[in-house]
Amino acid sequence: MADALTGNVMRNQLKFCKVMKLKIISLLSLAFLHTVQAEVSFPRANATDIALFPQQNEVRNRMDLSGVWKFKTDPENAGEEERWFDGLRDSRSIAVPGCWNEQFTDIRNYLGVSWYETDTYVPESWQGERVFIRVGSANYAARLWINGAPLGCHEGGHIPFAFEITSFVRWGQDNRIAIQVENLLKPDRVPTGNVPGGQFNSFPSANFDFFPYAGLNRAVWLYTLPRERSIKDITVRTNFEGETGIVEVEVEKEGTASRGRLVLSGEGRQIELPIQFEGDRAKEVIRIPNVRRWCPQDPYLYSLSVFLGSEEKTLDHYFLNVGVRTISVTSRQILLNGEPVFLRGFGKHIDFPIFGRATANPVMIKDFELMKWTGANSFRTSHYPYDEEFMDLADREGFLVIDETPSVGLYFHGDEDALEARQKMSKQYIRELIARDKNHPSVIMWCVANEPFPKDIKMSAVGGGEVDPKPIQCLEELTGLVRSLDSTRLVTLVGVMSGPLEWLASCDVVCINRYWGWYTNTGQLENGVKILEMELDGLHRKLNKPVMLTEFGADTMSGFHGVDSEMYTEEFQVDFIRSYLNVAESKDFVVGTHVWNFADFRTGQGLIRFMGMNLKGVFTRDREPKMAAHFLRSRWLEGSDDSSAHEHK
Repeated sequence: MADALTGNVMRNQLKFCKVMKLKIISLLSLAFLHTVQAEVSFPRANATDIALFPQQNEVRNRMDLSGVWKFKTDPENAGEEERWFDGLRDSRSIAVPGCWNEQFTDIRNYLGVSWYETDTYVPESWQGERVFIRVGSANYAARLWINGAPLGCHEGGHIPFAFEITSFVRWGQDNRIAIQVENLLKPDRVPTGNVPGGQFNSFPSANFDFFPYAGLNRAVWLYTLPRERSIKDITVRTNFEGETGIVEVEVEKEGTASRGRLVLSGEGRQIELPIQFEGDRAKEVIRIPNVRRWCPQDPYLYSLSVFLGSEEKTLDHYFLNVGVRTISVTSRQILLNGEPVFLRGFGKHIDFPIFGRATANPVMIKDFELMKWTGANSFRTSHYPYDEEFMDLADREGFLVIDETPSVGLYFHGDEDALEARQKMSKQYIRELIARDKNHPSVIMWCVANEPFPKDIKMSAVGGGEVDPKPIQCLEELTGLVRSLDSTRLVTLVGVMSGPLEWLASCDVVCINRYWGWYTNTGQLENGVKILEMELDGLHRKLNKPVMLTEFGADTMSGFHGVDSEMYTEEFQVDFIRSYLNVAESKDFVVGTHVWNFADFRTGQGLIRFMGMNLKGVFTRDREPKMAAHFLRSRWLEGSDDSSAHEHK
């Protein structure tokens, strides 16, 4: 009897073990499948889907979802497991576009996971079309859900991304859009953060000198494309043959359409040409007699309409502004339309009280008006791409733009996996930026990085960075990628003080940031100017390329004056800028000077950043002019070097 009971117990235990083994295998399989499904359900955004900004016309529709959304922080990162995408509870209101760090008093320095939600009707008239969502900028990483279904993900701020949502739309009822955003600072991200021994010591621990604003900083759009046949991309390249303008147009389409037409209008004329597709692409050249050339003095834009289909039936239609111009370079000059051009202007940030880095159209208009008021003709999008409307306005206002990726704070030592991740991200930024901005005549130069930092550096005029082949290879890969994608513009990267000059050899223009007399030789402006002059001559002699000062300036408290020109006074800022301009303009190989900075901007907290601000602006953060702004106006616009009429009395 005991033996029988023992046998039964053993059999039951064996059976139990088999059942548990099967359950464990099943659970592991489910976990594996969940992981696989998560990866499959969240495809990465494709750079080619952002080439054409949403338009409203006879065959396309769009809807701006800007407004007040629901918002909730998720510091424990529990929202996905708890299905917050099915509806936020205990949320609060937030403006989109907008940075959460500026809108709320309790999460100024919070950069962790947060959730956005809005509900919207999709018009019934959109049925039968392909429907997309386009997010202008989610800083830094985002995941999207539509009506509780996972849609896709994107990494990298300041660049738009898009996904098709046609199959997820609920017609005739609300559609819930949920976006998870996080802006964690990590060494393997671009820009970098929390870097051991990094070049900045600030809170939050960013490895760059501006505040890491988080959130949905630009508009979110819904838009449609014709379902069966549509225009996917348009690339415009311009040139001249004598007085005839050459506009090469390449059109990429989706679907079975085989033909279309181009219509270019301007100067009271209209030129129409048919296009025929070979596969999914068509190319045609439009010739414009007595062309009006785009330039800062006359930023004339022709109108180009691309039609898919026949004149009797338009299948798709897209419109572009076209500025006909060329840009090239010699060993001493930048040539716009074959003529030398000198870039006067600013490095600047998108930064304003309450808005932070979010799109604010009145501020954008004000910035252009103030840049024109000083006599500037150019700016650099330091240190990330600006809003697409900012670029459109640069086209219309005639500003020359150095268009920069977010690859600031790069370094090439340490963990190899992190280096590989940064390099991959930098290449993604290049592809996305060129896909987005390649048709803007204002963009004359792509910048692939700002101040990449060597492992060891000594702040001296002779430099101190080790000449390691690995960083050179990484940077050459980035400039080479630009040239493979767009051979019609110049390419550069911006070098840090005392960085290896070999890093700049692959650039068309040698761009450098210099602060001799401020961060080094502190307060000794005369000595700083001597170092600058010696360095400029050495750079051109060794690299035989035009040189540009892309940053120089001094922190200045607005309203702070002194009998003597001392650091932080408005007088010192004027003297600093004047001295650097004098040196630069005495060299026939220097092709531009961009003062740092257009306006004061927020940074992390640190000992060298009083009030968490970089105060090198010639305007205050709320756009009031310092003495330096009046000085630049007198020099650039009025042809005088006298700012005494505006000096403190």
